[in-house]
Amino acid sequence: MLAALAAIDAFAPRHAARCGRAAAADAPQASTRPQGEGGSLADLPPIKAAVIVPGFLTGKDEFLPLARSLTEMGIPSVVVPFPNWHWLPCLGGRSMRPMLERIDLAVRHLAATAGDLDDFERIGADKLEKDLEDEMSELERRQDKPSDPQLLIPNIDYNAIDLYQDFRNNPGGVLKVGGSAVVEEYPLWVPRGRFPEAPEPQGKVALIGHSAGGWICRAYLSKRDYGGRSYGGIDLVHSLITLGSPHGNAPGPAFKGVEWVNSEVLDDDKFKALAVAGTGYMGDSSGSLTQGAYSFCCPNGSDGSSYDGDGVTPDFSALAMQNYVTNADTMVLEDVGHFRWSEVFGGDIVAPELTKEHAEGRPWYGDKPVIEKWAGWL
Repeated sequence: MLAALAAIDAFAPRHAARCGRAAAADAPQASTRPQGEGGSLADLPPIKAAVIVPGFLTGKDEFLPLARSLTEMGIPSVVVPFPNWHWLPCLGGRSMRPMLERIDLAVRHLAATAGDLDDFERIGADKLEKDLEDEMSELERRQDKPSDPQLLIPNIDYNAIDLYQDFRNNPGGVLKVGGSAVVEEYPLWVPRGRFPEAPEPQGKVALIGHSAGGWICRAYLSKRDYGGRSYGGIDLVHSLITLGSPHGNAPGPAFKGVEWVNSEVLDDDKFKALAVAGTGYMGDSSGSLTQGAYSFCCPNGSDGSSYDGDGVTPDFSALAMQNYVTNADTMVLEDVGHFRWSEVFGGDIVAPELTKEHAEGRPWYGDKPVIEKWAGWL
């Protein structure tokens, strides 16, 4: 059911090493995860590889087909490794630090590889066998190479106790946990979980953020403090593509994070971005979820009926990244929807009109003919 709730994401807004970070203690403390080291990371070369960040209340499983399609096209791609329930502490517009930690893990581990398909094939099974022995097939063992870049990204050790503590303590949101919904006023807090450390990065990767995952990627790129940590992902990322992401400011706690990333302009001549918007789903004729989602993204309180978009994110919001990133391009894809509704459990309950359209053949951002349009930009 959670997988089908991707519609709400506009509302909210390896080398596998085993030395993992221990779970954060209940008392606030500064993060001990590796930080950027100024110019040494900023000078890394770009590599042909991408990390996909799922949208709100979706997870790795929903985006593995997209990663595989990109890999087949010559862009080795992985999905940030978490199930959809890892989003629960972020409900109600709360801090996205739990997701930022997960993005950082995937970026660092992929950046530790050389990046392209030939390099993945040269990685011997002897280096991966310890961590992948339960995941690699007998055929892959005989070939002495992993066939799927996803195998290079370690999973996160995160249990029900971690979830409870994060849900209880994650700051911000409608309830103003920690005292405020404003990002700059978040108290120091470290998400729980054990995140395997990565080897030294060898290059910069691309980020691909779907829906809310897109603006969260921008928070990851920033070198400003976000609830106790400055991620500085710009030193490890050469490009960002966002697919139907709400980048425009709008009222309410759910958009406080968007407001925070929009309070600075990302100006880096070694970085580029592409904002992709789907159209063809009018607010007054695509169902109540679409009209409500468009209204939610509106800065002036409109009912959303006059907007066009992908069925969840109106096009004006999806394209707004160009106002906040200097080297940002835009792309409008006609008759392209937000999500693969008919292929996930519960899509017909959450978004019956959108599910019907998708089942009848209307494409979404992750269909191969559509991927070819935006992935070529990389």
